[in-house]
Amino acid sequence: MDNSQKPPDRQQLSERRRAVLDAVQAADAPLGVTEVADRLDVHPNTVRFHLDALVTQGRVQRTVEQPSGPGRPRTVYAPQPGMDRGGTRRYQLLARMLLSQLASTGPGIDAAATDAGRAWGRYLIEHVPPSRRLTADEAVGRLVAMLDDLGFDPQLGNDGEMPGPVRLRHCPFLELAEEYGTIVCPLHLGLIQGALAELRAPVEATGLEPFAEPNACLAHLAPSTTA
Repeated sequence: MDNSQKPPDRQQLSERRRAVLDAVQAADAPLGVTEVADRLDVHPNTVRFHLDALVTQGRVQRTVEQPSGPGRPRTVYAPQPGMDRGGTRRYQLLARMLLSQLASTGPGIDAAATDAGRAWGRYLIEHVPPSRRLTADEAVGRLVAMLDDLGFDPQLGNDGEMPGPVRLRHCPFLELAEEYGTIVCPLHLGLIQGALAELRAPVEATGLEPFAEPNACLAHLAPSTTA
């Protein structure tokens, strides 16, 4: 199973499939199809169908036991090691815990956050061959595409200047930015700076104004002094 695909939540399983899963999980040792069928008082073919589906979903693992004597090897089923991947996630709470700890470390955290953002900006931006030199328009276009993928809903400034500001009309970390802006906003600036640096762009990000407009933050761009 592709681990990037989250299996259906337990409550999305049919009643019969949940019963098969419960029987396998409650057993002290791996069970064969017939053993599960006997425990549930259903036909083995029905059990086999649901076990195959649970194997595909990554909830149950299938193994073949080596026979201790003459006879065919026995196929048995056991719970997939690890926690059930269904259920609620609390990633925002985890982020708040980590940010609160970072905020307590004292001066210099904004610079550390910017550095972390630069590293991720270099990683996330679409790379270009070393032999290719981008124009300012091309570099900003790639930057805007990255920010759009991340959920910032970016919009280029319409004042006719190039490079102009980039309006970030949505913050994918809004609640955290409101509470820990001294960390999250420098991280955003670092993302932009790292992406432009990785592109070897003739443009650089000189600053980020949080909530500079009623519905947007402003990322200020300028011709690069090192291009």
